[in-house]
Amino acid sequence: MNGYQHLFIPGPTNVPEPVRQSMNIPMEDMRAPDFGDFVSGLLSDLKKVYRLQNGRVFVFPASGTGAWESAISNTLNTGDKVLMSRFGQFSLLWVNMAERLGLDVDVCDVEWGKGVPVEDYAAKLRADKTHQIKAVFATQNETATGVTSDIAAIRRALDDAGHPAMLFVDGVSSIASVEFEMEAWGVDLAVSGSQKGFMLPAGLGILGVSDKALAAHAKATMPRCYFSFADMIKLNDTGYFPYTPATQLLRGLRCSLDLLLEAGMETVWARHKRLAQGVRAAVAAWDGCELVARGPEWHSDTVSAIYAPPGIDARDVISTAYYKYQTSLGSGLNKLAGRAFRIGHLGSLNPVMLCSAISAAEMALRDAGAQIVPGSGVAAAQEHFRVTTPDMMQQITSKAA
Repeated sequence: MNGYQHLFIPGPTNVPEPVRQSMNIPMEDMRAPDFGDFVSGLLSDLKKVYRLQNGRVFVFPASGTGAWESAISNTLNTGDKVLMSRFGQFSLLWVNMAERLGLDVDVCDVEWGKGVPVEDYAAKLRADKTHQIKAVFATQNETATGVTSDIAAIRRALDDAGHPAMLFVDGVSSIASVEFEMEAWGVDLAVSGSQKGFMLPAGLGILGVSDKALAAHAKATMPRCYFSFADMIKLNDTGYFPYTPATQLLRGLRCSLDLLLEAGMETVWARHKRLAQGVRAAVAAWDGCELVARGPEWHSDTVSAIYAPPGIDARDVISTAYYKYQTSLGSGLNKLAGRAFRIGHLGSLNPVMLCSAISAAEMALRDAGAQIVPGSGVAAAQEHFRVTTPDMMQQITSKAA
C-alpha cells in the first residue's frame, strides 16, 4: 500500500511532527540534576490547559483509566455514596469502576445519545438534606456516542442545592480540545489522557486536583499504592516522580503544551468546533445517516458517532474504509456495534485532512449499499470550511461564553 494509513478515530489522535520529533531522543536520566526543573515547568503549564490556578496536576504513567482510579481512591472512602450517570460505553465503565472499588453508586441511566441529566442530578442533590452524596461524577464528552454535557450547569445545580459534594469530571476526550474551565466551574477532579487533545501516544494519565479534593485526600482511607497522591506530592515538589516516568512522553508533552499555549486555548476550542461542524454538515447531507447525539445541545466537537442507514452494517463500513481506502474510522461500541461508526475530529487535524475522512466514509458507505449521493457529504463539508475561518469560530465561541 502506498501513502499513509489515515487515522480518524477519537484517540489515539494524529501526532504533530514537532511533537513526534521531540520524543525521538536517546533515553535520559530521570534523576538528573536538571530534570526537576523540566518537570516543574511541565506541571505548571498543564495547569494552564486545565485552567487551574490553585490545586495540582498529576501525571501518571497510565491511561485515563488509571487517573480515574487515582481520583476515586485518593479522595473517597469505601461505602461512600456517589451520584453518577450512564449514557455510553465510557460512562458505563466509570460506573463499573466505582462499584468495583466499593462505592455506593446512585446511577441515572440515560438514553444513549443524550448526556448528563442535570435536572435529575439537581433533584437528587436538593433531596439529599444530610449530604450523604460525597461526590458527583460527570463525563464531559462521551466518546462512544459523540455527546457533550454541560459541566457548568452541574456546578450550578450543586451550588443551588448548597451541596458540598465534590465534582468529578471525565475529560479524557474533551480537555485540551473543547472548552474546559476547571477552576471557574468548581471541578474538583478532572481526568484526561495523553492520546486525545494532547496529541501524544497513549501512556500518560493526567489528573487535575482542586484544593478541596486535596483536603479530602487527608481523610480518605481507601487503599492505594501506585496511584497515591501523597507519594506523588512528596516527589513532585522536588520536580521528580516516585517511580520511573515515561520520559519520552514527557518530552512530547512539553512540545504539545508549547503548541497549545502558543495558539491559546480559546483558539484550540474554536478550531475543534469548526472541524466538528464540517463533519455534522456532511452527515446531514447523507441520506439515511444521522448523528447518535439526539440534538444540537449534545453535539460533541471532538467526535461524531454516526448511525449507518437502515439495513447497513456499520462494521462493513469500517472494514471497507480500512482495507480499501486505508482509513481508520471509530467503531460502534457496546449497543452501537454494527449500528454506528465514528469520525474523530480532535487533535492535530485541519479541514483538508478531515475532508479525506469524510470522503473515505462516504465511499465505504456506498460500497456497503447505502443509497447516498456521491460527493454530497464532502461538498457540504467543503462549503462549511470555505465560508468559515478559525477567527470567525473563535468570535462565535467567545460570544456564546
